[in-house]
Amino acid sequence: MTEQVVPSAAAAVNRSRKSLKTGGAAASALKNALPPIVVFILFVGGWELIVRLLGIAPYILPKPSDIVTAAADNWSNLMVSVGTTVTEAVIGFMASVVLGILLAILLAMNKLVEKSMYPYAIILQTIPIVAVAPIIVIWFGAGLNAIVIISFLISFFPILSNTLIGLNSTEQNMKNLFYLYNATKLQTIMRLRIPAALPYIVAGLKISCSMSVIGAIVGEYIAGIGGGKGGLGYAITIASTRLQTAYLFACGLSAAVLGIVFFLLINQLSKWLLSSWHESEMRN
Repeated sequence: MTEQVVPSAAAAVNRSRKSLKTGGAAASALKNALPPIVVFILFVGGWELIVRLLGIAPYILPKPSDIVTAAADNWSNLMVSVGTTVTEAVIGFMASVVLGILLAILLAMNKLVEKSMYPYAIILQTIPIVAVAPIIVIWFGAGLNAIVIISFLISFFPILSNTLIGLNSTEQNMKNLFYLYNATKLQTIMRLRIPAALPYIVAGLKISCSMSVIGAIVGEYIAGIGGGKGGLGYAITIASTRLQTAYLFACGLSAAVLGIVFFLLINQLSKWLLSSWHESEMRN
């Protein structure tokens, strides 16, 4: 009888501990989320109140309620624009991830190649995208291809730069150990330097994911195609020419939400990759 009571008591203690941990995590999440929510409510409420009291015209500064109404009235068009921009940004971002990491590995494996090619990557980054965008349109035509390339060019360099820094920051003692075991350059890259560079790679992804959205919208300004499948850049252009300021705000806020969603997804990837071993994501 006693043997049955002890395990059941231990199980009860474990359940109580799990419930306390769950409750503590929920309380901690609520505590962290409460200040931003309060600030948001105060900001939106103050904006609504000030615009109403001052009687500012909606085409100059719309109220938050006007923005919500404009988004609801144009919901189907807004979702089409968001979907188009998401497609362009994701393709450009994925291309920058693949090519940026592969080029960084190539540069890290050969110092001569790095010294020869990396300066041109810097030059490519320093050229204003609006200066080369018309050339891209001439070469690849207006539409999806040109927009994806512009998004790629904007989001490419942070991944390349951060990955290369991470690969070159591997601890020298570990590289010496691999050398003693006669590891090849490829083995050292795949089994040591890339895992060690993961925090840097993730940092580059966090920067580039939001920049890919910016690149897609900039590309839509220059190379976008209108009609029923235009992206947020095209929708912003049309709204500004028609003085639809409330809808213009709705498009801008949608673009901001896209950037935030992209960042949160990469942040979850960072926690999945690094939470078990790197201090930046480990929980106390």
